Amino acid sequence: QVQLVESGGGLVQAGGSLSLSCAATARTFSSNFMGWFRQAPGKEREFVAAMRWSGGFTLYADSVKGRFTISRDNAKNTMYLQMNSLKPEDTAVYCCAGLRGIAPVTLAGSYDYWGQGTQVTVSS
Repeated sequence: QVQLVESGGGLVQAGGSLSLSCAATARTFSSNFMGWFRQAPGKEREFVAAMRWSGGFTLYADSVKGRFTISRDNAKNTMYLQMNSLKPEDTAVYCCAGLRGIAPVTLAGSYDYWGQGTQVTVSS
């Protein structure tokens, strides 16, 4: 069974940067798409970014486009989210997720497995 483990969250001032990692801990890892979602207190989980694991496709939420970059290292079975120009409204728990098949990548319900999440807090 695939497990996803996020790391890299923390506290940063507005305008700063953080880099999140999502490591897949499985001997065999087969995921068609990988995504990042976030959930702020009192709000619903929202889509942040997604990519096809084999490459050639990335998608970003409008709220992070131009500031966040999703990438992966195939050899390490690890996905990354580079977050620049952070804003207080980016404060949330960030989770990575894997999707084995074909489904809308912006919908949380499409994904088959999830990490536990990592807290990102942006102070003003």
